[in-house]
Amino acid sequence: MLTAAEPRKIFDYAYQQHDFPNGLRLLTVPTDYPNIVALYIVVNVGSRNEVEPGKSGFAHFFEHVMFRGTKKNPPQKWEATMKAAGAATNAFTSDDLTAYHATFSKQSLASILELEADRFQNLDYSESVFRTEALAVNGEYNKNSAAPTQKLFETLRDSAFDAHTYKHTTMGFLADIKAMPDQYVYSRQFFDRFYRPEYTTILVVGDVKAEEVEGLVEKYWGGWQRGSYAPAIPSEPKQAGERTAKVDWPVPTPPWLSVAYKVPAYSDSEKDTAALNVIAALAFGPTSPAYQRLVIQEQKVDVLNGSATPHVDPYLLTVTSRVKAEKDVDGIRESIISTLNGFKDTLVEAKKLESVKNNLRYNFALSMNNSESIAGALAYAVSLRRSPETLNRLYAMYERITPEDLREVARKYFVAEGRTVVTLSGPKAK
Repeated sequence: MLTAAEPRKIFDYAYQQHDFPNGLRLLTVPTDYPNIVALYIVVNVGSRNEVEPGKSGFAHFFEHVMFRGTKKNPPQKWEATMKAAGAATNAFTSDDLTAYHATFSKQSLASILELEADRFQNLDYSESVFRTEALAVNGEYNKNSAAPTQKLFETLRDSAFDAHTYKHTTMGFLADIKAMPDQYVYSRQFFDRFYRPEYTTILVVGDVKAEEVEGLVEKYWGGWQRGSYAPAIPSEPKQAGERTAKVDWPVPTPPWLSVAYKVPAYSDSEKDTAALNVIAALAFGPTSPAYQRLVIQEQKVDVLNGSATPHVDPYLLTVTSRVKAEKDVDGIRESIISTLNGFKDTLVEAKKLESVKNNLRYNFALSMNNSESIAGALAYAVSLRRSPETLNRLYAMYERITPEDLREVARKYFVAEGRTVVTLSGPKAK
């Protein structure tokens, strides 16, 4: 029986962690899903690490160029090996990590670990290939920018931050992306800095034995040389007052609104991260009074959500809404601010709090229904602390949250001087 000092583990799979002398970390998680293996290779490099002016977007760029292969395994050979294994492959980049993942039959684990070790240690691309991929990134930016939400988010980040690299999105600043084709030499430097074992965690989840996996990783990755680079991530100065920005969208669109507050970095010991996540769910989830009133009853808004995604460094709690009529934007803004301010004075009912905490736990547990989903959840944990225990610690903090904790963080962070408001609207009808 668990005691009060032993909270329920949200991640209760038996796993094995092995740290190699070069700094590479291996996490092996045997599961009951037969014959399938999910491999995630997580590099703790994202847009957060892009500290040099004019050089944003390179973490995301490597998500593209890593598929260009090596002299030993050019793209056609890499793809043929993956196809023979029946592998589903992809990659993604965020603020705090870049992840490369594949799901395949366990018989192919050795060959795929060898293949991946080669491209992580010996990536090879010419200047012409670099320029082609850099132009592809520019095309992706232009495609994404066709969505008003992308421009809203980009403007919010640029407005909310002054010094910290969270100022730019994972895609990067447009001026930097346009200049990227001429940055071949810098791209090699970026790869050499961050694609190193001390930044990398290999996750192997599925029908495997930890000892066998460790032997294969030692064989193919053990000779990878540790680097020495550590970026100087700039600290964000304290915000002195509310900030606002307006985006004029060139074509008709329902207006969009984002209201954001500065919040702290993820912590394994402080309750603030967990408490803010709970408030976001309580305040703007589908069963919340604000959602029921604005979306269901008054029907002034058709999109309303709040999130406080944990980050390595201090970030934002953001509430985003799509408002049906321009005349209602100011009122919705005040309603969002008022909803959050309400947590400063009124204690949440204990029963309602328990319901939200149980729902957070249930939804997460329900998502862990295959080896790939388990590996994906671990990738997120690794981006914060390189450990599966990050998940257990976060959900243990959820369990300890009290109504008084919610009131305390609301008073601490929902202040005008930490707020940024961005609106986006189309042209006015003539």
